[in-house]
Amino acid sequence: MSDFDCDVLVVGGGINGCGVARDLAGRGWRVTLCEQDDLGQHTSSAATKLIHGGLRYLEHFEFGLVRKALREREVLLRSAPHIVRPMRFVLPHDPAMRPAWMIRSGLFLYDHLARRDLLPGTATIDLQRDPMGRCLKPHLDRAFVYSDGWVDDARLVVLVAMDARERGAEILTRTRCLASQRDSAGWVATLQPRHGPSRQLRARALVNAAGPWAERFLREQARPAGSEALAGRSLRLVKGSHIVVPRLFDHDHAYAFQSADKRVIFAIPYEGRFTLIGTTDVELQGDPVDARIDDAELHYLCEQASRYFRQPVRVEDVAWSYTGVRPLLDDESGDPSAVTRDYLLEARTDAAPILSIWGGKLTTFRKLSEEAADLVGDALGERRAAWTEGAVLPGGDFTDWTPATGRPDADFDSFVTAVRSRYGWLAESPLRRIARAYGAHIGRVLRPTAAAMGEEVVPGLFEAEIDYLRAHEWAETADDVLWRRSKLGLHLAAAERERVARWMDGDTAMRKVA
Repeated sequence: MSDFDCDVLVVGGGINGCGVARDLAGRGWRVTLCEQDDLGQHTSSAATKLIHGGLRYLEHFEFGLVRKALREREVLLRSAPHIVRPMRFVLPHDPAMRPAWMIRSGLFLYDHLARRDLLPGTATIDLQRDPMGRCLKPHLDRAFVYSDGWVDDARLVVLVAMDARERGAEILTRTRCLASQRDSAGWVATLQPRHGPSRQLRARALVNAAGPWAERFLREQARPAGSEALAGRSLRLVKGSHIVVPRLFDHDHAYAFQSADKRVIFAIPYEGRFTLIGTTDVELQGDPVDARIDDAELHYLCEQASRYFRQPVRVEDVAWSYTGVRPLLDDESGDPSAVTRDYLLEARTDAAPILSIWGGKLTTFRKLSEEAADLVGDALGERRAAWTEGAVLPGGDFTDWTPATGRPDADFDSFVTAVRSRYGWLAESPLRRIARAYGAHIGRVLRPTAAAMGEEVVPGLFEAEIDYLRAHEWAETADDVLWRRSKLGLHLAAAERERVARWMDGDTAMRKVA
């Protein structure tokens, strides 16, 4: 083993790559992960931010996928209660879309396909009398209410990577795998950091977790395990765009709207002052890095939301938009919305092992990672025990702050109360944001007094937090801080965002006047 720098090289720092690195490192394997950009910068931070079984997948008879996702929903609620929380969804009944019996049947399956300990079951409400109907058009008179979960997707990726590092993995961000050569003994990869000289690394096995670039990586970088390793397999790249508009309702439930094309559009309370609306399903032909929302998607989301809300949603209302590219396993479905969200793990062991990850969704990342680690262990000659199902992600254990009740959402509320008592100098809004972001690790960010936090670079963001993000969470740019490690960018004016950018760039003059 001394001839190898690591047992496994993982290429790709999205949720699946970080999940596999974490699982393998926790089993004692030596792991290096490289990501060409920031962690979760692409697909994994551009989701609808739901931990869900996928109610509409039942219509495509994907019962296995939905059951697996429903099981994982509760695992994630327990493992990261600071960034994952229960959410109730209001599904107004529009007889022109799907008949009531079909929706009831689907929701019955949704409630019973997997064990459900933490989330309440489905209910029916009268929209003419219930507060949930106030923001909706008056002709809607009935709705179904069901449970799922919400997650801060970008922070989930970072916390998984942090856990991997704590268990011994080497995490290299902004580092491309330029080439990897395979022989009977192992892999020799050339890694190129954005700043600094290239490095050669020898690994016993390779995991291709490049997401939208997985197929390209096999063809162009993983030689000679490229085109012949595809064996007819291909990815279908589907663009999903979201818009954020000023708040359309003042409660904590989300809405699931049936659209005329049989899709479901979500409207989710977001960042206190906003509503998140998405998503689209549009075939992508170009480079995923260039994916942006287009005018057709923008108008589509506004029109679908306006079919249900009393207050029309207009293009000029959009405060922010973002787009992600889903790398879906091509099942030759004609409709991008019908393409399976399940995953496939494809291992080749005719020489040094390589495992490629095809497809997947945010909710099932842990299970995917567990299965991938089993396959890698088999290829390396030793399957080691799985461990992640009952594990807690960094910051998710509140027992040093408050007694556990078995209800993660209630435990988080008690944790916030304890934090408020300890850090009384901090205003309520940044306190809740920081509690959500860091959980029980909040003491690594906050100081006993405001003076000890250093400069308040912009409202609610102190020098001490930026220093922490740089030192422990791989943050290098203003976008890392404002749009992925937090969503503060949505609350700041352009001049304030520029101030953070100059701070991150090390402008000492800026620091003196900040």
